[in-house]
Amino acid sequence: MSQPRNGFRAGLDSVLLGAAVCPAAESLLDLGAGVGTASLVALAHERGLGAVLVDRDAGMLALAMANAETNGVGDQVRTVALDVTAAGAERQSAGLKPDSFSAVIANPPFFDAAAGTRAGEPARARARHMAAGDLDLWVRAAAAAAAPGGEIIFVYPAAGLAPLLAAFSQRFGAVTILPLSPRSSEPASRVLLRGTKGSRAPMTLLATRALHIAGRDFTPEFEAIFRGQARLDW
Repeated sequence: MSQPRNGFRAGLDSVLLGAAVCPAAESLLDLGAGVGTASLVALAHERGLGAVLVDRDAGMLALAMANAETNGVGDQVRTVALDVTAAGAERQSAGLKPDSFSAVIANPPFFDAAAGTRAGEPARARARHMAAGDLDLWVRAAAAAAAPGGEIIFVYPAAGLAPLLAAFSQRFGAVTILPLSPRSSEPASRVLLRGTKGSRAPMTLLATRALHIAGRDFTPEFEAIFRGQARLDW
């Protein structure tokens, strides 16, 4: 898979996000898609899936389309150059019809643009930093695009769970939280959060799952996921 030499590079979070998509999904919207890693993982598991990849960086989207074509799914992918936080009218003008996707996924920027040290490379900085209030705008965009009964899945650092959970709880039901830790003896470092549009079901907090057995070896569950042999069962 092609990635930029400099700037943000997709990692385990993107693979987990793509593997978390429900097998029943027919249409996928990937917000902040980057080079398309998460969507390509989802498409590898379900060849009948159609995906729309949204990112404000046209160069990243060009790489995403090249990756889709290399993997034989170019005819199932459409790219849209757009800021996820754009107003609803602008999203619709770009072709993102409301209430139309059975699955919406996102790996949003996770550092506060007003705090800490920004990455020196501009594209990497944009992919990793955003204003504190923009996270809610990402969830709002996902909620608008999802079809009734559709699933919305975000992957995010565990330290940022509170605002993400608040945004999900305002808009979705059947919210499911899956904490992921590096190892069983360590606290969760990231979370997968899933909600269902229009559901009134209560929230579920799943047990924390460890990615590694010891050292750098993955558990059998995650080894299979990262090799493309299994979806995430949650």
